[in-house]
Amino acid sequence: MTEQILSAVSGVTMQQEGHLGRIILDRPKRLNAVDISMANGVKAALEMWRHDPSVHTILLESSSPRAFCAGGDLRAIYDRLKAQGALAAYELMKRVYDVMLLLADYKKPIVSFLDGVAMGGGIGLGGHVRYRVVTEASVLAMPETAIGLAPDAGGSWLLARAPGFSGLRRAVTGGRMNGTEAIAMGFADVLVSSASLTDLRETLSVESAEHVFSRLHSQPESLDVQNLDSCYDAPDILQVIEKLKADGSEEAQEDLEALSRACPFSVQVAWYGWHQARAASSLHAAFVLEENMVRYMVARPDFVEGIRARLIDKDNQPAWMPPTLAEVNKQEAQNCFEK
Repeated sequence: MTEQILSAVSGVTMQQEGHLGRIILDRPKRLNAVDISMANGVKAALEMWRHDPSVHTILLESSSPRAFCAGGDLRAIYDRLKAQGALAAYELMKRVYDVMLLLADYKKPIVSFLDGVAMGGGIGLGGHVRYRVVTEASVLAMPETAIGLAPDAGGSWLLARAPGFSGLRRAVTGGRMNGTEAIAMGFADVLVSSASLTDLRETLSVESAEHVFSRLHSQPESLDVQNLDSCYDAPDILQVIEKLKADGSEEAQEDLEALSRACPFSVQVAWYGWHQARAASSLHAAFVLEENMVRYMVARPDFVEGIRARLIDKDNQPAWMPPTLAEVNKQEAQNCFEK
């Protein structure tokens, strides 16, 4: 099968292979952190192939086995925020969200290969398309509470529709999922070996996505991803913490440690965000809630401090405001979702 390299922009290469349009995320040194240039490249490819009869299926993939997309380009957002203010940073993020919705709404089938790390913005790019493929190397998560934010990029929609309280647990802790867990959680559809992705791509270039995926089977839905559900079935996050302490299991201890490192205000916002997303009528409605939240939270000191501590200075010693969950203003956290 011959490939036609159509164009390359910053962070994205576009190729056509038979009836398959390939959008290849290509910032390997940054683990494909999505910035506005990459988002614009994805958008350009979608517009180019929207009415092209020779392209039947779109494939969104990575040039590197290490990561599909590790999230948004937080350094670029940090720089924009410091130079131009919170509103300018939010508007940069909003333009990327718009491309994520473009992927979700696209009429032709889109397949995402969520091989390697797929977190945050990576879920926004590849987690809402028609066919989502994971491998034994996949690591999925919405880890925003670690940087002073809460699940965005449509992540709250997926988390709110996961079984039981498993999505709430991962919303507040940022807990990771492997490929099998991602399917059980509703973040992916099919598990294949990473070694078979090339063959799958070649098959998609000559066969319809519908036919290809009708032959592939997901993992059993009976996989238990609802561990500690009884702990998260509580009226507020402080009671969850008490239940986790009483549980005493290794998993409960891991959750307590994750919550102790996370931004307290973000944890409270993620708690409310999960409940808000459960009541949302559509992915678009969930994005509206998230975007209201992001616009509010990028203006708070926690967001800048979280990026500084995790990515800029890398001291991993963020000074959260307030420093504890007990001190968080719950009404302020709820108000984040208002326009």
